[in-house]
Amino acid sequence: MPAEHEEGPAPSVLTLVRGRADRLRNLMQGLARQTLPPRELVIAWMQSERAPDLPDPGCPIRHLHVPGEPMPLAAARNRAAEAACAELLVFLDVDCIPSPTLTDAYARAGATAQGLLLGEVLYLPPGAGTGDCKPAVLDRLGRAHPARPALPENGLRPEPDAGQLWGLSFALSAAVWRTAGGMDEAFVGYGGEETDLAARLAAAGLPVFWVAGARAYHQHHPVHVPPLQHFASILANAASFRARHGRWCMTYWLDQFRAAGLIDWDVAAPAIRLIRPPTEPEIAAALRPDALFS
Repeated sequence: MPAEHEEGPAPSVLTLVRGRADRLRNLMQGLARQTLPPRELVIAWMQSERAPDLPDPGCPIRHLHVPGEPMPLAAARNRAAEAACAELLVFLDVDCIPSPTLTDAYARAGATAQGLLLGEVLYLPPGAGTGDCKPAVLDRLGRAHPARPALPENGLRPEPDAGQLWGLSFALSAAVWRTAGGMDEAFVGYGGEETDLAARLAAAGLPVFWVAGARAYHQHHPVHVPPLQHFASILANAASFRARHGRWCMTYWLDQFRAAGLIDWDVAAPAIRLIRPPTEPEIAAALRPDALFS
């Protein structure tokens, strides 16, 4: 277990944006409330124009444009990391509002332990998080994801499974990011790039820690269950992951696709056999406007 935390230098906060300008504004207002202001906010715009009327996040802002179709998630993270100037990189999804201690908690963790740092994310119901919502209100309304463990009350807790990495909120030193080569841009569109990074970091022996105090609040948006709108990219990226690591990722979604009669697949299969793609009515029917979790 790492020793008592020491304050570290302020990290760079990195986020990716396509649409969802209202979510970005809430994220930036959350950064303005940080007990340790970030060194900078790096915004990778996966669209041609920046959103107007952005609030002051209490730190310098660096803007990047990263075009591509489908959404260039891996490339956008890489360009943001390349542009960042801090020693610690905090990746925060645009749907997330940081709690006031998020950057300080990650900075203290980064000063104490060299590893992949994971923060807690609470999921907000529809309508929550709009306006100047107080963290205490968000704490009361937010719900932990059922697939996530409870976090320590203070300090760090080792996590044996690097696959717990989700892209909503995590931190990594810039040096480790560069050594790992960042995200693999061969993963195009939705799914797989984060799990691939986690697998490579685990193979290199990098430890993983849950970080107390690095809480974020996920702003609600409708989800598809299963995510049929990303069907093609999930199949392609799952196949790429298996070719590189000898096992499947996104098995939960692949199971759902199989149950829907769209693919022939199981975890022992060497490949996915496409039966048929989902229809537009099936994609529409999978939308769950009020679901908290996908």
